[in-house]
Parts: sequence; structure tokens; C-alpha cells
Amino acid sequence: MKHRTIQGTILYTSKKPERMDQERGREFFSITAQSDDVKVLHAHCEIDDAPNVVRDVILAMNPDASPIDCSVRISVGDKYEGSGWMRFTPHYVECETHNQRDGRITQKVDISTPVKWLQAHPIVGDALLMRMYDLSQGPGKTFFPDLFLTSPDHRGATGPLLFKTGFGIRYIGEETVTVKAGTFNARHFQVVDTAGNLPEEHPPYNLWCTADDDYLFLKAGVEGYMQTFYELVDYKITERGLS
Repeated sequence: MKHRTIQGTILYTSKKPERMDQERGREFFSITAQSDDVKVLHAHCEIDDAPNVVRDVILAMNPDASPIDCSVRISVGDKYEGSGWMRFTPHYVECETHNQRDGRITQKVDISTPVKWLQAHPIVGDALLMRMYDLSQGPGKTFFPDLFLTSPDHRGATGPLLFKTGFGIRYIGEETVTVKAGTFNARHFQVVDTAGNLPEEHPPYNLWCTADDDYLFLKAGVEGYMQTFYELVDYKITERGLS
């Protein structure tokens, strides 16, 4: 039985005038497609801006990127902030976590339909999120309610815990995109309609991923007060196992 793994690095930079194109963080990731059609994402994320954030995520997903289970550990300002585990079933979501603000947390949330996405905050996961959009409808916008976050903070620097939200995805179309990792046929998406679903509205967010079934992250930019940019700088694909 074979499994296929994509490994790569994403560079975080600033687009603020006083810090233009300066490195502000990085992300090392792998996505393994198992022979049972489950994908497992590992992501180590570092944000240098004070207070610095170090986040480690392991997220298992179904073929449509809907979550199966997830574990998260966060450090903020070089100190432990929290860690936890979450599991998703067709009828409920459960969570066991601990964080500095709230201590031990046990959550169980009943749901009427399976959860389509868990946003655990690795940037590479933002591209996998775009699987939710139905490409057969062409360019347009779809709102997705009843999604979950591991932190409502824009940097993912709190928690972890289960936070219910919803937002829209707008599909712009296909383009050719060149990043440090190469030139790709890409799909351009935007995350929209976050007002009222988060403690603070997320600034406009544009994202490009490969125009294939990998939905591999290529680049993204956040406007507003954040003015951040993310770019795939290297990647490799390997296949291992018995044929």
C-alpha cells in the first residue's frame, strides 16, 4: 500500500511600509495522503512578531478536507499557552484542552450536519479549506455556516478550544502564478463575510493554490491592519510503500 507526501516551507513576510518584505515567520509542513483516502497534515508554525507564537498542529482529514481529529500545542512569548485534542463525528464534536486563561476545558457540541472544516491556523491549511467551494458553479461566492476554529484570534494565539463560526469563500478564477517554489497553474480565492462571526472582523484575504486536486498553498495576502504576505518557497512530493 502506497502513501504520498507533500513537504514544503512557507515564508511569512510583512507588507507594512516600514517593514516591507521583511521576514516575520515561517511554516514547515507535510501532507500525507494515505491509502485509506485520509490526509494527515503536520504543521510547525512560527510567528516572530511580539509576542511570538509557536504552534504545532496535527490534523487528520477526509478526502473533502472535513476534519476527523486534531491536536494543537501553542506557545506565546516563548511560554506555554495551551494544548488540546478534538474529534469530529457526524452528530457531535468533542474537545479536551488546557490553556493558560481558562485551565482545563471539556467541550461537547451537538451538530445537525457533519462539520466541513476546522481552522487550526496553519497557513497551508487555508488552501485545503478551498475544497469546500464547488468549482462546477464557476466564479462566485458561497457562505459556509457551522465551521469551527481552534482559536478566534487572527494569529491563532489563544486556546486551543472549539469556537463556532462561519464565513464565505469567493472564487475568482484560474491564473498563472510564480512564487519562489516555481510557476504554477493556480486558482484564486478570497475569504469574505467574516463580520459578525468573529470577535473582530478579519481583514480581506486573497489566496492562490494549485489548480489540481492537491490544493497546494502557493501564496496569500492579508490586507487591513495586518498587511502580511505568505509564499511557498520550496516543496517536494514523495511516494512510499508497497505497490
